[in-house]
Order: sequence, then structure tokens, then C-alpha cells
Amino acid sequence: MDVGDLLTEAYGRLPGLVEGAVAGLSPEQLRRAPAPGSNPVGWLVWHLTRIQDSQLSELIGGGQLWLDGDRASRFGLPADPDDTGYGHGPEQVAAVRPEDGQALLDYHRAVLDRTLAYLRGLSAADLDRVVDENWDPPVTLGVRLLSVLDDDLQHAGQAAYVRGLILRG
Repeated sequence: MDVGDLLTEAYGRLPGLVEGAVAGLSPEQLRRAPAPGSNPVGWLVWHLTRIQDSQLSELIGGGQLWLDGDRASRFGLPADPDDTGYGHGPEQVAAVRPEDGQALLDYHRAVLDRTLAYLRGLSAADLDRVVDENWDPPVTLGVRLLSVLDDDLQHAGQAAYVRGLILRG
């Protein structure tokens, strides 16, 4: 298995996790935090998708899909390329209001399709390319791709857990 296939397989597992977390939840359930100060399913899925969109757009040198069309308005938000959820306080978390689960799934699918197309073209040598010199040691493409995947998988797991709490609660 080559590196492109491996990364495509790994990232390709995200849609099932995202769909499982979102499926059948009402807009109100997507926005409900299980406890004060915690993150709702809708915010978690939005955030993991925003991170992937933001990071991939930097890697490929293209614009963020978040800025396309009416995507941001489907979440009750402005199309701000810097708003990925990092550092959000309770008011900012509550402001992420997906109109429904389909808004989350549509955005995630668009970002994932672009990600997978990029990953399919990678070689092992590409992974050693430095993409961020603001760290010591500098961050390589391989490290960045694993970091994004790790963040996405953790948030998808959190969304599934919060879904369980919401449905039991």
C-alpha cells in the first residue's frame, strides 16, 4: 500500500463517523450541549470540518470551501476564514447553529472529497516537505496531515458520545 492509499483509507473513515453522530438529530438536538460549557454535536462536527477545510486550503494553496456560496449562512455564521472554532467560548459555540444535519454532512462531504483528491496524488517523498516553519522542529506535510486526522477523529468520537448523551437525556 502506498502513502496516498493509506491516507485515503484513514481519512475515508471519517464520513461514517460524522454521519453516525449526526443522523436523525433535529436542529435543536444538534445545538444542545449536554452540560453547560460543553460542546454540542453540531459544533463538534462543524469544527472538525472547519479545521480540515482550513488546513487543506493552506496545503493546496486554494480557498476554503467555507467561503463558497451560502455555506456559512446555513450555520448562522458569517463566512469568516479565520473562524474555525479554536478558542471558542460558550457564546461562540452557541452561535454555531446548523440549520439541520444535512448542512453538516454537505459541508463535510465537500471538504472530504477535496481532501481525498489531494491525498491520492501524494508520494512518500511529499510527506517530508516542510509546510510550517513556525514550530521547532518545523512541521512537515506528513505531520500536518496526521495532526488534522487526529483532531478530526477525536472530535468525531466526542460527537458520537454527545449524541448518546442527548438521546438518553
